[in-house]
Amino acid sequence: MYDMKNLGALKTMDAAAEAGMKAFWAFDKAAFTPGALDAKTKQIMALAVALTTQCPYCIEIHTGEARKAGATDAELAETAVVAAAMRAGAAITHATHMFKK
Repeated sequence: MYDMKNLGALKTMDAAAEAGMKAFWAFDKAAFTPGALDAKTKQIMALAVALTTQCPYCIEIHTGEARKAGATDAELAETAVVAAAMRAGAAITHATHMFKK
C-alpha cells in the first residue's frame, strides 16, 4: 500500500478540489516557512508527529527535509525517542480512565 509513487495522485486532488488544495498547499508552505522557529526545528517537530501518527510518507519526507536543514543522526534518534515517549505517555495517562468509579 505504501509507495512514494502514490503521492503522484496529489495532482489529481489538486485538479479535482482546486480551491481546497490551493489553500492546503499555501497553509503547508506558510507552516514550514522559518519564523520564530527555524526550518530544522520545524522539520524535527514534523518528524516527531509523523512518527507518532505512523505516517510513512511523512516520515520519509520530513526525515529528508530535516537532514537538508542540518539534522544529525543524534537529533533524529532523539526525535524518535521523544515521539515514543509521547505515544507511551498517552497510553499511560489514558489508562487512568479505566479506573473511573
